[in-house]
Amino acid sequence: MRATAVRRTALAASAAALALMVTACGGSSDADAKDGKDDKGAAGGSSSAPKAPAKALTAAELEKATLAQGDVEGRKVTKAGPDDEVPADGVTVDKKECLPVAHAMYGVAQKGSVATTKRKVIDEPKKTDGKKSLEDLAEGGAEDAFKDAFNLTSTFVALNSYEGTAGPDAFAALKKAAADCAGGFTATVAGTTTKFASVTEEKVTGGDESAAWTVTSDDGGDQAPFKLVALRKEGSVATFFAFNLAAAGGGVKFEVPTEVVAAQDKKLA
Repeated sequence: MRATAVRRTALAASAAALALMVTACGGSSDADAKDGKDDKGAAGGSSSAPKAPAKALTAAELEKATLAQGDVEGRKVTKAGPDDEVPADGVTVDKKECLPVAHAMYGVAQKGSVATTKRKVIDEPKKTDGKKSLEDLAEGGAEDAFKDAFNLTSTFVALNSYEGTAGPDAFAALKKAAADCAGGFTATVAGTTTKFASVTEEKVTGGDESAAWTVTSDDGGDQAPFKLVALRKEGSVATFFAFNLAAAGGGVKFEVPTEVVAAQDKKLA
């Protein structure tokens, strides 16, 4: 695929992520939202049913357990701002059983949440060889340079504290919705409609239970993969929604952001 085609496909596929993610050259905000292991496990993640209703972390406790700059090597961690907020009634789907998946993608808390924090975690740009000649770029190097420049993963992390059994219930509802919506669904957020062609299980471990999926968007035949992860530790549930712009062109393999998940798991331990 020519570099211009890769760029056109990638930019079109990234439209669904613009409402909640920041690219490598984007800014950040100090304003917080409401308040504010490796992937070798079994398919569908890990599970450990709670023995008793959990006590919700307070807003202060949740903030302390939230990812901060320095927690994930090679990534920049910033607080989400007002522009990253999506209210529950701002998300609609064509299949009501898929709403928990759409909510998780856009960081919307489920019933029973008492505190929320949100973060944006972005890969730091990799050092590149600035000595490539115009001849190198003309001989296919331009496409490689484009892929390298945009081979950065942005992950939107929402951490919610739930009272009683609301956390396990929210996690279970998301897993069921992902299974029910394996064949895809359509979501509308802030007036923008995005078709998702499939929801496919991935591998992840962590917390008392965890699960992961690849959610593939489809824009007139141009497909782009997103990674969605959910991790529950007692009454707290973290969701991770990740996107890699270069992967939208099909030339870069895009993995579940396991290092980000592991860092959040560690802070909840």
